[in-house]
Amino acid sequence: MKVISDRVSILSKDNLVSVVILSNTSKQKLIGLFLWLFAWTVCGLIVFINYFKTTDQNAKLFIIVYLSFWAYFEYKIAKVFMWRRNGKEKIWLKEGFLNLQKEINGRGKVTEYEVSLINDFKEIELSNTSWADNINQSFWVKGGERLSFEHQGKVVLFGMQLTENEAFEIYKALKKHLT
Repeated sequence: MKVISDRVSILSKDNLVSVVILSNTSKQKLIGLFLWLFAWTVCGLIVFINYFKTTDQNAKLFIIVYLSFWAYFEYKIAKVFMWRRNGKEKIWLKEGFLNLQKEINGRGKVTEYEVSLINDFKEIELSNTSWADNINQSFWVKGGERLSFEHQGKVVLFGMQLTENEAFEIYKALKKHLT
């Protein structure tokens, strides 16, 4: 097994290549994310409770609109927290198939791709001047994939928030077996 960093390991033997990418290595940032989620939840609950105390119809309408936005962002940040706490990406090549799994707490759907139908396997280059790239590489969001391929006309992204070196090492290991 080849350990690329604290987050990434690659196992290559016989007809199997397996890559595991952990989602988090920073306990301090995870605590910060938890505190943010906790504060957001408490704020939403306080507003929800005040809905029943308010008699003004305009205020009630405002609270309903506010709570719909609150619920959306509560869901998004809870997803990120669960991912950062217990998530990992698993990629393995075996017997002519590439399998991808985004796993949280040991559960996650495995998607299988036939190697002969995979085209245009590449690293996704990041721009230091791009606001979107900087946000997608931050700890507070789930995303920022660094590798991609095309399978039957659909672009498949994986390898969330990898460094340049990690992305290159995974690309090399998989490219060798995809061609």
